[in-house]
Amino acid sequence: MIQCEGLVKIYKADDLEVVALQGLNLSVKPGEMMAIIGNSGSGKSTLLNILGGLDRPSAGQVRVGPWDLLKVSDDDLVKYKRETVGFIWQNNARNLIPYLSAIENVEMPMMFSGKVDRAYAKQLLEWVGLKERMHNKLTQLSGGEQQRVAIAISLSNRPQLLLADEPTGSVDTRTSDMIMDIFRKFNRELGVTIVIVTHDLSLAGKVDRVVAIRDGLTSTEFIKRNPNLDGAPPLHGVDALDEVHEAYVVVDRVGRLQVPKEYLQQLEIGDKASMEFDGEKIVIRAPKPLEGETA
Repeated sequence: MIQCEGLVKIYKADDLEVVALQGLNLSVKPGEMMAIIGNSGSGKSTLLNILGGLDRPSAGQVRVGPWDLLKVSDDDLVKYKRETVGFIWQNNARNLIPYLSAIENVEMPMMFSGKVDRAYAKQLLEWVGLKERMHNKLTQLSGGEQQRVAIAISLSNRPQLLLADEPTGSVDTRTSDMIMDIFRKFNRELGVTIVIVTHDLSLAGKVDRVVAIRDGLTSTEFIKRNPNLDGAPPLHGVDALDEVHEAYVVVDRVGRLQVPKEYLQQLEIGDKASMEFDGEKIVIRAPKPLEGETA
């Protein structure tokens, strides 16, 4: 569904250049529900904006289904955003028109595509638990209810891919769990591919695969040991992932891998490392001092 190879994004302002993505590789299968995590400035939101057609890549390859997002025309990009991808922001005001009712908000993207389907709009709102609230104005709904309206809007044109940027960042734990249950329902019953960007590791622990991004590159993957087990892990932070996921270092197509920074710091490894292969395993350690140097 998603294939990124050597993806680069450079922002330019006057004489300043900021490299947000510097050769990122990522592959997501059709029907997968996965999460992307990373610190602020790691490039995760930039990646999501490129996949959503909201930003253009600078170089590399990025395909979503049959779409080549590096070469797509402006007209086709509009078609892509209407027909292929749905987007949910943490700030749901970007998705919603406050003076319209919930169902009118869901129908709005349908109007732009010329295919209003009120029965489907009602069904979406029922699926997100707002059957009795669909005719309420947005000002009459709580923050959590508004976020569920935003989810229904993102699916109004039956996209193949759903992108969610911190979708539970502004709601309480109970609503967060409800939203994840809704995502899981749409993923399993409709086959929608779902990519969630989050800094909440307990939330990431509820999906089958988590990809960590560091400095504009994919660094580590966590894959659930038993994909049939749902529910939040009991721990928090990185332990919440380690409890139910297996951690992997990502190796790109030319054989480069990113060793987690905390491992390198514990070994006091700077910009160079000594590497040995004993026939069964690769050993990485701090370089031995050269002759005449002090250890």
